[in-house]
Amino acid sequence: ISVWTNERNPAGMASGNVTSPSLWIKTFSVRRHGGFLLQCDVKCSQMSPEDEASLLVIVVDVNPIWWGQQAQREPQFTLSKCMDAVMVMGNAHMAMARTNKLAVIASHCQDSHFLYPSKSWRDGDNGGNDASSSGDGKYELLSVANNLIAEEIRNVMSKTEVRGNSTDTLLAGSLAKALCLGQELKSRILVIKAAEDCALQYMNFMNVIFAAQKQNILIDACVLDSDSGLLQQACDITGGLYLKIPQKVALTQYLLWVFLPDSEQRSQLVLPPSAHVDYRAACFCHRNLIEIGYVCSVCLSIFCNFSPICTTCETAFKIQLPQMVKPKKKKLKQAT
Repeated sequence: ISVWTNERNPAGMASGNVTSPSLWIKTFSVRRHGGFLLQCDVKCSQMSPEDEASLLVIVVDVNPIWWGQQAQREPQFTLSKCMDAVMVMGNAHMAMARTNKLAVIASHCQDSHFLYPSKSWRDGDNGGNDASSSGDGKYELLSVANNLIAEEIRNVMSKTEVRGNSTDTLLAGSLAKALCLGQELKSRILVIKAAEDCALQYMNFMNVIFAAQKQNILIDACVLDSDSGLLQQACDITGGLYLKIPQKVALTQYLLWVFLPDSEQRSQLVLPPSAHVDYRAACFCHRNLIEIGYVCSVCLSIFCNFSPICTTCETAFKIQLPQMVKPKKKKLKQAT
Protein backbone atom coordinates (compact mmCIF):
# COMPACT_ATOMS: atom_id res chain seq x y z
CA ILE A 1 0.00 0.00 0.00
CA SER A 2 1.50 3.38 -1.03
CA VAL A 3 0.47 6.63 0.65
CA TRP A 4 1.54 10.12 -0.42
CA THR A 5 2.72 12.49 2.28
CA ASN A 6 4.29 15.94 2.45
CA GLU A 7 6.09 15.73 5.78
CA ARG A 8 9.48 17.16 6.68
CA ASN A 9 10.66 13.93 8.30
CA PRO A 10 8.20 11.05 7.82
CA ALA A 11 7.92 8.28 10.36
CA GLY A 12 10.37 5.52 9.72
CA MET A 13 13.30 7.75 8.71
CA ALA A 14 16.30 7.06 10.89
CA SER A 15 18.03 10.39 10.28
CA GLY A 16 16.41 13.75 10.86
CA ASN A 17 18.46 15.81 8.43
CA VAL A 18 15.52 16.58 6.14
CA THR A 19 15.20 20.37 6.35
CA SER A 20 12.85 21.24 3.50
CA PRO A 21 9.38 19.90 2.75
CA SER A 22 9.37 17.26 0.04
CA LEU A 23 7.14 14.55 -1.26
CA TRP A 24 7.61 11.06 0.15
CA ILE A 25 6.01 7.68 -0.44
CA LYS A 26 5.05 5.56 2.56
CA THR A 27 4.88 1.86 1.71
CA PHE A 28 3.16 -0.50 4.14
CA SER A 29 3.91 -4.23 3.86
CA VAL A 30 1.37 -6.40 5.69
CA ARG A 31 1.65 -10.18 6.19
CA ARG A 32 -1.37 -12.15 7.33
CA HIS A 33 -1.91 -15.83 8.00
CA GLY A 34 -5.24 -17.31 8.95
CA GLY A 35 -6.72 -13.92 9.75
CA PHE A 36 -3.89 -13.05 12.16
CA LEU A 37 -1.49 -10.13 11.59
CA LEU A 38 2.06 -11.46 11.57
CA GLN A 39 4.15 -8.48 10.44
CA CYS A 40 3.70 -4.86 9.36
CA ASP A 41 6.67 -2.98 7.89
CA VAL A 42 6.75 0.72 7.04
CA LYS A 43 9.25 2.09 4.51
CA CYS A 44 9.63 5.69 3.41
CA SER A 45 11.16 6.68 0.11
CA GLN A 46 11.50 10.10 -1.44
CA MET A 47 9.63 10.78 -4.67
CA SER A 48 11.80 11.01 -7.75
CA PRO A 49 12.03 14.40 -9.51
CA GLU A 50 10.16 12.96 -12.49
CA ASP A 51 7.08 12.38 -10.30
CA GLU A 52 7.00 15.88 -8.77
CA ALA A 53 4.02 18.04 -9.62
CA SER A 54 4.76 20.52 -12.38
CA LEU A 55 2.45 23.49 -12.94
CA LEU A 56 2.20 25.19 -16.33
CA VAL A 57 0.41 28.55 -16.37
CA ILE A 58 -0.50 29.75 -19.87
CA VAL A 59 -1.28 33.47 -20.14
CA VAL A 60 -3.09 34.24 -23.40
CA ASP A 61 -3.39 37.78 -24.74
CA VAL A 62 -7.05 38.09 -25.79
CA ASN A 63 -7.02 41.80 -26.62
CA PRO A 64 -10.27 42.20 -28.60
CA ILE A 65 -8.99 45.08 -30.74
CA TRP A 66 -5.90 43.22 -31.89
CA TRP A 67 -7.79 39.99 -32.59
CA GLY A 68 -10.46 41.91 -34.49
CA GLN A 69 -7.82 43.44 -36.73
CA GLN A 70 -6.09 40.07 -37.05
CA ALA A 71 -9.30 38.43 -38.29
CA GLN A 72 -9.42 40.97 -41.10
CA ARG A 73 -5.75 40.61 -42.02
CA GLU A 74 -5.50 36.81 -41.79
CA PRO A 75 -8.88 35.07 -41.61
CA GLN A 76 -7.15 31.68 -41.38
CA PHE A 77 -5.75 32.52 -37.91
CA THR A 78 -8.32 33.79 -35.44
CA LEU A 79 -8.72 33.71 -31.67
CA SER A 80 -10.51 30.36 -31.86
CA LYS A 81 -7.53 28.85 -33.70
CA CYS A 82 -5.19 30.23 -31.07
CA MET A 83 -7.29 28.75 -28.25
CA ASP A 84 -7.27 25.38 -30.04
CA ALA A 85 -3.47 25.48 -29.97
CA VAL A 86 -3.56 26.40 -26.28
CA MET A 87 -5.80 23.39 -25.56
CA VAL A 88 -3.43 21.08 -27.42
CA MET A 89 -0.51 22.48 -25.43
CA GLY A 90 -2.36 22.05 -22.14
CA ASN A 91 -3.46 18.50 -22.94
CA ALA A 92 0.08 17.53 -23.91
CA HIS A 93 1.45 18.94 -20.66
CA MET A 94 -1.06 17.06 -18.49
CA ALA A 95 -0.49 13.88 -20.50
CA MET A 96 3.28 14.01 -19.87
CA ALA A 97 2.82 13.00 -16.21
CA ARG A 98 -0.16 12.27 -14.01
CA THR A 99 1.01 14.83 -11.43
CA ASN A 100 1.22 17.72 -13.91
CA LYS A 101 -1.16 20.62 -13.38
CA LEU A 102 -2.45 23.30 -15.71
CA ALA A 103 -3.84 26.82 -15.44
CA VAL A 104 -4.95 29.13 -18.25
CA ILE A 105 -5.41 32.90 -17.78
CA ALA A 106 -6.98 35.23 -20.33
CA SER A 107 -5.28 38.63 -20.30
CA HIS A 108 -7.88 41.16 -21.40
CA CYS A 109 -7.79 44.93 -21.73
CA GLN A 110 -10.25 45.19 -18.83
CA ASP A 111 -9.23 42.41 -16.43
CA SER A 112 -7.53 39.04 -16.08
CA HIS A 113 -9.82 36.02 -16.13
CA PHE A 114 -9.11 32.41 -15.20
CA LEU A 115 -10.21 30.12 -18.00
CA TYR A 116 -9.03 26.98 -16.24
CA PRO A 117 -9.58 26.14 -13.45
CA SER A 118 -12.68 28.33 -13.36
CA LYS A 119 -15.26 29.13 -10.72
CA SER A 120 -17.93 27.24 -12.64
CA TRP A 121 -16.18 23.93 -12.00
CA ARG A 122 -18.02 22.48 -9.03
CA ASP A 123 -16.11 19.24 -8.76
CA GLY A 124 -13.53 20.77 -6.44
CA ASP A 125 -10.61 19.96 -8.73
CA ASN A 126 -7.62 22.30 -8.50
CA GLY A 127 -6.23 22.30 -11.99
CA GLY A 128 -4.97 18.77 -12.32
CA ASN A 129 -6.04 16.47 -9.50
CA ASP A 130 -7.20 12.90 -9.93
CA ALA A 131 -9.85 12.27 -12.55
CA SER A 132 -11.21 9.04 -13.85
CA SER A 133 -11.52 8.10 -17.50
CA SER A 134 -14.88 8.34 -19.22
CA GLY A 135 -16.74 5.48 -20.80
CA ASP A 136 -15.81 6.43 -24.37
CA GLY A 137 -12.11 6.04 -23.65
CA LYS A 138 -11.36 9.77 -23.43
CA TYR A 139 -9.47 10.97 -20.37
CA GLU A 140 -12.04 12.95 -18.42
CA LEU A 141 -9.61 15.57 -17.12
CA LEU A 142 -8.60 16.61 -20.64
CA SER A 143 -12.20 16.70 -21.84
CA VAL A 144 -13.32 18.82 -18.88
CA ALA A 145 -10.41 21.22 -19.36
CA ASN A 146 -11.18 21.74 -23.04
CA ASN A 147 -14.87 22.34 -22.40
CA LEU A 148 -14.18 24.80 -19.59
CA ILE A 149 -11.64 26.79 -21.61
CA ALA A 150 -13.99 27.03 -24.60
CA GLU A 151 -16.93 28.06 -22.42
CA GLU A 152 -15.01 30.65 -20.40
CA ILE A 153 -13.40 32.32 -23.41
CA ARG A 154 -16.84 32.70 -24.99
CA ASN A 155 -18.12 34.36 -21.82
CA VAL A 156 -15.14 36.72 -21.63
CA MET A 157 -15.36 37.87 -25.24
CA SER A 158 -19.16 38.20 -25.19
CA LYS A 159 -19.00 40.59 -22.21
CA THR A 160 -16.34 42.80 -23.79
CA GLU A 161 -17.16 46.51 -23.87
CA VAL A 162 -14.25 48.66 -25.02
CA ARG A 163 -14.70 52.14 -23.62
CA GLY A 164 -12.38 55.12 -23.81
CA ASN A 165 -8.69 54.75 -24.54
CA SER A 166 -8.03 51.78 -22.22
CA THR A 167 -7.18 49.30 -24.94
CA ASP A 168 -3.86 47.97 -23.59
CA THR A 169 -3.63 44.37 -22.42
CA LEU A 170 -3.27 44.05 -18.64
CA LEU A 171 -0.36 41.63 -18.93
CA ALA A 172 1.39 42.63 -15.70
CA GLY A 173 -1.69 41.80 -13.63
CA SER A 174 -2.09 38.45 -15.37
CA LEU A 175 1.51 37.54 -14.60
CA ALA A 176 1.00 38.54 -10.97
CA LYS A 177 -1.93 36.12 -10.75
CA ALA A 178 0.19 33.41 -12.34
CA LEU A 179 2.90 33.90 -9.71
CA CYS A 180 0.37 33.44 -6.93
CA LEU A 181 -0.47 29.97 -8.26
CA GLY A 182 3.10 28.66 -8.37
CA GLN A 183 4.37 29.43 -4.89
CA GLU A 184 4.49 25.84 -3.61
CA LEU A 185 4.91 23.94 -6.89
CA LYS A 186 7.54 23.63 -9.55
CA SER A 187 5.97 25.98 -12.04
CA ARG A 188 6.66 27.95 -15.20
CA ILE A 189 4.70 30.57 -17.11
CA LEU A 190 4.07 30.71 -20.85
CA VAL A 191 2.91 34.04 -22.27
CA ILE A 192 1.27 34.11 -25.71
CA LYS A 193 1.59 37.78 -26.66
CA ALA A 194 -0.48 39.43 -29.36
CA ALA A 195 -0.86 43.19 -28.85
CA GLU A 196 1.96 45.70 -28.46
CA ASP A 197 3.65 46.58 -25.16
CA CYS A 198 2.26 49.22 -22.85
CA ALA A 199 4.95 51.50 -21.43
CA LEU A 200 2.62 52.49 -18.58
CA GLN A 201 2.96 48.98 -17.13
CA TYR A 202 6.77 49.09 -17.08
CA MET A 203 7.17 49.37 -13.29
CA ASN A 204 4.54 46.72 -12.51
CA PHE A 205 6.02 44.44 -15.16
CA MET A 206 9.56 44.72 -13.80
CA ASN A 207 8.35 44.03 -10.26
CA VAL A 208 6.66 40.85 -11.49
CA ILE A 209 9.81 39.78 -13.35
CA PHE A 210 12.06 40.09 -10.31
CA ALA A 211 9.46 38.35 -8.14
CA ALA A 212 9.47 35.42 -10.59
CA GLN A 213 13.26 35.35 -10.53
CA LYS A 214 13.23 35.18 -6.73
CA GLN A 215 10.77 32.25 -6.83
CA ASN A 216 12.78 30.43 -9.55
CA ILE A 217 9.83 30.54 -11.96
CA LEU A 218 10.61 30.56 -15.68
CA ILE A 219 8.78 32.94 -17.97
CA ASP A 220 8.55 31.88 -21.62
CA ALA A 221 7.20 34.14 -24.35
CA CYS A 222 5.60 33.22 -27.66
CA VAL A 223 5.08 36.47 -29.58
CA LEU A 224 2.61 36.54 -32.45
CA ASP A 225 3.15 40.05 -33.82
CA SER A 226 5.71 42.77 -33.04
CA ASP A 227 8.61 42.13 -30.66
CA SER A 228 8.10 42.80 -26.97
CA GLY A 229 10.99 44.44 -25.14
CA LEU A 230 9.42 43.75 -21.75
CA LEU A 231 9.02 40.03 -22.45
CA GLN A 232 12.57 39.86 -23.79
CA GLN A 233 13.82 41.14 -20.45
CA ALA A 234 11.51 38.77 -18.57
CA CYS A 235 12.77 35.71 -20.44
CA ASP A 236 16.41 36.74 -20.12
CA ILE A 237 16.20 37.45 -16.38
CA THR A 238 14.24 34.32 -15.44
CA GLY A 239 16.02 31.95 -17.85
CA GLY A 240 13.06 31.34 -20.15
CA LEU A 241 12.72 31.21 -23.93
CA TYR A 242 11.63 34.05 -26.17
CA LEU A 243 10.36 33.28 -29.66
CA LYS A 244 8.60 35.38 -32.25
CA ILE A 245 6.99 32.81 -34.50
CA PRO A 246 7.34 33.48 -38.24
CA GLN A 247 4.02 31.82 -39.13
CA LYS A 248 0.98 32.26 -36.90
CA VAL A 249 -0.90 29.33 -38.44
CA ALA A 250 1.86 27.01 -37.17
CA LEU A 251 1.37 28.06 -33.54
CA THR A 252 0.60 24.52 -32.38
CA GLN A 253 3.83 23.14 -33.80
CA TYR A 254 5.93 25.86 -32.16
CA LEU A 255 4.23 25.36 -28.80
CA LEU A 256 4.85 21.61 -28.79
CA TRP A 257 8.39 21.85 -30.16
CA VAL A 258 9.81 24.77 -28.17
CA PHE A 259 7.69 25.38 -25.08
CA LEU A 260 6.39 21.93 -24.07
CA PRO A 261 9.77 20.61 -22.78
CA ASP A 262 10.74 21.83 -19.33
CA SER A 263 14.06 23.41 -18.37
CA GLU A 264 15.79 20.05 -17.81
CA GLN A 265 14.76 18.65 -21.19
CA ARG A 266 15.63 21.78 -23.18
CA SER A 267 19.35 21.26 -22.68
CA GLN A 268 19.11 18.11 -24.82
CA LEU A 269 17.23 19.77 -27.70
CA VAL A 270 18.26 22.07 -30.53
CA LEU A 271 16.12 25.15 -29.98
CA PRO A 272 16.00 28.50 -31.79
CA PRO A 273 18.80 30.90 -30.83
CA SER A 274 18.09 33.55 -28.24
CA ALA A 275 16.99 36.93 -29.55
CA HIS A 276 18.66 40.26 -28.89
CA VAL A 277 17.34 41.73 -25.63
CA ASP A 278 16.18 45.33 -25.61
CA TYR A 279 17.12 46.61 -22.16
CA ARG A 280 15.87 50.15 -22.63
CA ALA A 281 14.08 51.53 -19.61
CA ALA A 282 10.87 53.55 -19.57
CA CYS A 283 11.05 57.04 -18.12
CA PHE A 284 8.81 57.84 -15.16
CA CYS A 285 7.59 61.12 -16.61
CA HIS A 286 6.28 60.15 -20.06
CA ARG A 287 6.66 56.31 -20.00
CA ASN A 288 8.79 56.40 -23.12
CA LEU A 289 11.59 53.91 -23.75
CA ILE A 290 14.89 55.78 -23.60
CA GLU A 291 18.56 54.89 -23.95
CA ILE A 292 20.07 57.90 -22.15
CA GLY A 293 18.33 59.65 -19.29
CA TYR A 294 18.60 61.15 -15.82
CA VAL A 295 18.48 58.93 -12.73
CA CYS A 296 17.53 60.10 -9.25
CA SER A 297 20.32 59.18 -6.82
CA VAL A 298 17.80 58.62 -3.99
CA CYS A 299 14.95 56.52 -5.44
CA LEU A 300 16.56 55.54 -8.79
CA SER A 301 13.69 56.99 -10.81
CA ILE A 302 14.45 57.56 -14.49
CA PHE A 303 13.58 60.73 -16.39
CA CYS A 304 14.07 61.71 -19.99
CA ASN A 305 14.50 65.41 -19.15
CA PHE A 306 16.35 67.08 -16.32
CA SER A 307 14.31 68.29 -13.37
CA PRO A 308 15.69 70.02 -10.25
CA ILE A 309 13.14 68.17 -8.06
CA CYS A 310 12.42 64.43 -8.33
CA THR A 311 8.70 63.95 -8.93
CA THR A 312 8.80 60.51 -7.26
CA CYS A 313 10.52 61.18 -3.92
CA GLU A 314 10.50 65.02 -4.08
CA THR A 315 14.22 65.27 -3.50
CA ALA A 316 15.71 68.65 -4.41
CA PHE A 317 19.05 68.46 -6.15
CA LYS A 318 21.75 70.99 -5.57
CA ILE A 319 22.95 72.36 -8.85
CA GLN A 320 26.60 73.26 -8.91
CA LEU A 321 26.93 76.55 -10.69
CA PRO A 322 30.25 77.76 -12.04
CA GLN A 323 32.16 79.81 -9.52
CA MET A 324 32.24 83.50 -10.11
CA VAL A 325 35.72 84.89 -10.46
CA LYS A 326 36.17 88.06 -8.48
CA PRO A 327 37.61 90.88 -10.53
CA LYS A 328 41.05 91.97 -9.51
CA LYS A 329 41.40 95.42 -8.10
CA LYS A 330 43.69 97.66 -10.03
CA LYS A 331 46.48 99.17 -8.00
CA LEU A 332 46.69 102.91 -8.20
CA LYS A 333 50.08 104.30 -9.03
CA GLN A 334 51.42 106.66 -6.42
CA ALA A 335 52.57 110.04 -7.68
CA THR A 336 56.24 110.77 -7.16
